[in-house]
Amino acid sequence: MKQERSCIAILDIPIDRLDMEQAAKKVQKFTEERDSFHLVATANAEMIMQAQDDPELKEILRSAALVVPDGAGVVWAAKHYNTPLKERVAGFDLAQRLLSDGVKQQYGFFFLGAAPGVAEAAAASARKTHPNLRILGCRDGFFKEEDEAKLIEDINASGATILFVALGVPRQEKWLRRHAAQLRVPVAMGVGGTFDVMAGQVTRAPEWMQKASLEWLYRLLCQPSRCLRMLALPRFIWHVCSRKNS
Repeated sequence: MKQERSCIAILDIPIDRLDMEQAAKKVQKFTEERDSFHLVATANAEMIMQAQDDPELKEILRSAALVVPDGAGVVWAAKHYNTPLKERVAGFDLAQRLLSDGVKQQYGFFFLGAAPGVAEAAAASARKTHPNLRILGCRDGFFKEEDEAKLIEDINASGATILFVALGVPRQEKWLRRHAAQLRVPVAMGVGGTFDVMAGQVTRAPEWMQKASLEWLYRLLCQPSRCLRMLALPRFIWHVCSRKNS
């Protein structure tokens, strides 16, 4: 049964008007539809700007089952358009919420991506927090095209209900779209650097910086190499303001 969906458009990308609780409940509904594939995307300003220059990524986001507002820039843009969102739904936080819900709902997870050993370390951390969590498989992101058939076979054989893919944007979204017809998981979500944080490889911004919408600044201070990527933020602001005034 098709669910009603309330979205707003930010530079032609539909963003679901849901808070964390509602997003988790929607994913729960997706897991009950075992015969369908649901892509969950976490859109921040950088991803939306990538989509402006990448028609394939834009089409993927426009057709995703759920696109949550992962980023202060997206929340700001919605407010600027006088269509405010309920709250920021960070991809990392949504992943943690689904892991927490997974114990009660008996979700089975498959972790795919990141450097060798990181997915396993992230899984161990998750099991420590949630002792009865069902993580049914792990695989790093260093695989070749000829390995993909076996990888998909392993994912399907695991019986997972939620597939977390940490291959980076836009590779993770494109990989999921390319194999959507072959994957037998009801929910798949691109999680970017989530495994690195869970595994202790990367430190997340202090809570006060998250609440102050300064997580982007913390990442930049910790990883100056992100400087060029951060140029997407002023471009995003310019495009949002131009679109409103046009």
